[in-house]
Amino acid sequence: MTQDTPAADRPNTFFRRGPDRRTVLRGAALGAASTAATAVAATATAATAPARGGDRAAGSASWRWLGTAGWRIDVGDRTVLFDPYLTRFPTGLFDGAFDPGTRLRTRPEIVDAHIGSPELVLVSHSHWDHLGDVPHIARTTGARVVGTETTYHLLVSLGVDAGQISVVKGGEVLDFGGGITVEVVPSLHSRNKKCAYFAPGTLNGPPATPPSSISDLPEGDTLAFHVTAGDGGPSAFLMGASDFSERAVRGLRPDLAMIAVPAGTATHRYVPRLLRALDGPGVVVPVHWDNFEVPLSGSPVRDPSMDLEAFLAQVGKASPATRIVVPDHRTVYDAAMRPVSDQ
Repeated sequence: MTQDTPAADRPNTFFRRGPDRRTVLRGAALGAASTAATAVAATATAATAPARGGDRAAGSASWRWLGTAGWRIDVGDRTVLFDPYLTRFPTGLFDGAFDPGTRLRTRPEIVDAHIGSPELVLVSHSHWDHLGDVPHIARTTGARVVGTETTYHLLVSLGVDAGQISVVKGGEVLDFGGGITVEVVPSLHSRNKKCAYFAPGTLNGPPATPPSSISDLPEGDTLAFHVTAGDGGPSAFLMGASDFSERAVRGLRPDLAMIAVPAGTATHRYVPRLLRALDGPGVVVPVHWDNFEVPLSGSPVRDPSMDLEAFLAQVGKASPATRIVVPDHRTVYDAAMRPVSDQ
């Protein structure tokens, strides 16, 4: 198996560590997608006026892409994180030697350099490339974590105070004050070309032992989040995997949509259906297309098995008035996703 083997064709294997736990698979990487393209950004970003949300006051919020599906959102002196995975250790996923027994690890010096002082952490699902650094962040900052029941049980087993965790199912609209609201959206994880679901494992109780390897972190259902970033700030739809419930997202009408690039075509008309259900977001930002086993320095490195350009073309065709921004993790963006500065 070579490095450019499509992720959808990589082994779809479930792992069982004991009778008390249903654990998983080969990772949320399968929802990840393609390529690293600041060059593409120049063409894709050159756009017509966005349908909405493209000209918010630059000072109302700022955005930093943390790689993979992750984001740091700053609203004044308040920070919200989404799926912050920064340690980015190798598992063999991108070179054909995936090892489900790879040990979990966190590098505090890397994580702490990127996260600021978060008060809220939103988690879409519990694969390592979404949850892996959250235990450290929660324990060291006291931030509130919002996620599924599976996320709750995993975090508690890893030493996070249960009182810091808000368990959600989808449909909740949470008010964190100061104009920061979070609508929890029931969502779906991606599927392979055989339409097989990657990680149905969930936890309804604590694991027998604390997770120690990536196979100890089941997906545990998937959420998306519709976040309003302060009074007068933009609303953003945040995805952690490349599938969705069309009925659940209909009517959200976000200004910004951070959309996971799909690994294949198993989800019928993924891009046009999603953009139609979201009512043509003002700005679309593709995420989860980078190689998340490469350190977060320099330009993003593309996963060569994914077709970012095809995704961008589909967005342009489905929603011509939408502005597309291909993010770079070295750039701070304003509320309209226009570059403010390099970090």
